[in-house]
Amino acid sequence: RVREHLQVEVPLRHLFEGPTVESLAEVVEQTRQAGETALAAPLVPCSRTAPLPLSFAQQRLWFLEQLEPGSTAYSMPSAVRLRGALDVPVLRRSLNELVQRHESLRTIFAQDADEPVQVILPTLELPVPLVDLQSLPAAEREDEMRRLRAQEAKEPFDLAVGPLFRAQVIRMEAEDHVLLLTFHHVISDGWSMGIFFRELEIIYQALSEGQTPALPPLPVQYADYAVWQREVLQGERLEQEVDYWREYLQGPLPILQLPTDFPRPATQSHRGAREGVMLGAELQAGLHALSQRSGTTLFMTLLAIFQSLVHRWSGQDDLCVGFPSAGRTRAETEGLIGFFINTLTVRTRLAADSGFQGLLDQVK
Repeated sequence: RVREHLQVEVPLRHLFEGPTVESLAEVVEQTRQAGETALAAPLVPCSRTAPLPLSFAQQRLWFLEQLEPGSTAYSMPSAVRLRGALDVPVLRRSLNELVQRHESLRTIFAQDADEPVQVILPTLELPVPLVDLQSLPAAEREDEMRRLRAQEAKEPFDLAVGPLFRAQVIRMEAEDHVLLLTFHHVISDGWSMGIFFRELEIIYQALSEGQTPALPPLPVQYADYAVWQREVLQGERLEQEVDYWREYLQGPLPILQLPTDFPRPATQSHRGAREGVMLGAELQAGLHALSQRSGTTLFMTLLAIFQSLVHRWSGQDDLCVGFPSAGRTRAETEGLIGFFINTLTVRTRLAADSGFQGLLDQVK
């Protein structure tokens, strides 16, 4: 918003160095006086006549798919319980309205010479099968639904054929349904899911009432962003970005050596589990207070705590932790379904006398 209204680029770090309106205004004024107000090219619709490139984020996933074809590591499965009256034909139509609205949902990835390209299908009719479990005994329906859910999640995608988005409805009872959705990560991300469900609700409600969905037109599509990103990040600017990460990650990267009861396998199996932990209200309040005193976000504080724990368990002083970042740094991308995630790495080299506060400062 600052970029849009004040025509000046303000690096994110300045929000932490001066987290008040007054201090941020000073940064804006100093930037103007220094003549550092050059803005990136505007993000606008591009021609669809030439082959469309992949964004850098998409190219990462496309490359991984070539290394391990048919892997489901980057599938995004979800299940939504829908209680109450459901008009399945209207839901099917609503999903296809979304497919038509967002080009990402009807995009596949072909090979053009030595480079992958995006191919946007002009239309795509998404099949939304209905599986009716009402004939089963009530006690067996949940188990069968879970089996179908697991089966759907294990079904791979073909990036060159598509579609890269699937939907299925399971009817448990007359007014109890489960909507299974699976996206390949190359066309969607966590932010996209919020957009998807918000717009699906608007479209379904309107179609149920015989009305036309009132969604504003999208100013740009994801392919426009991919072309814009390739044009902005090239030449000297791209080299500066690459040089930064080469310097930051130079030398042998540390491999985490935790005291597990079996050796690290030669090939990653992807077998694992997730463990949920609830933090009490008092502990949460303490974490928020610590973050406030340190000028950090809660995420930064938890990351520093995690690194402290890993250091304690492994005894290592050089730690690398990777994590995803939303990557939506332009207002034009806020309403787009697509894959914008950046993968960032925090590399922390601990001095012999550095405590938790020193670690927190490095994370900040």
